[in-house]
Amino acid sequence: QVQLVESGGGLVQAGGSLRLSCAASGRAFSLYAMAWFRQAPPPARELVAAITWRGDSTIQADSVKGRFTISSDNTKNTVYLQMNSLTPEDTAIYYCARARRIYGTANANAPDYEYWGQGTQVTVSS
Repeated sequence: QVQLVESGGGLVQAGGSLRLSCAASGRAFSLYAMAWFRQAPPPARELVAAITWRGDSTIQADSVKGRFTISSDNTKNTVYLQMNSLTPEDTAIYYCARARRIYGTANANAPDYEYWGQGTQVTVSS
């Protein structure tokens, strides 16, 4: 059974920083790509950033490039999202997700991710 538990969300002023963490239970954490998505109205979730199972390559949404960084620590079964220079447009629920396929690529397609955390709210005030 795989469980993903996010933490680190909260309220921050524009220009501030937050670091989200996603702790994964279950075996073989290091063999799957991981990703962070976010959801603000309307309902569609958008990719924020993803990292390959090796941790040697990442992808990011254009809107967060240069501000957000995804990383993973396989010794702790944890993936992180460092968010800097936050703006009110970053306000959303942030979800951690694990890829469906072992050795799968890091990509922006939500159906390619099988397990999802419960989400953590990030609110950026102006």
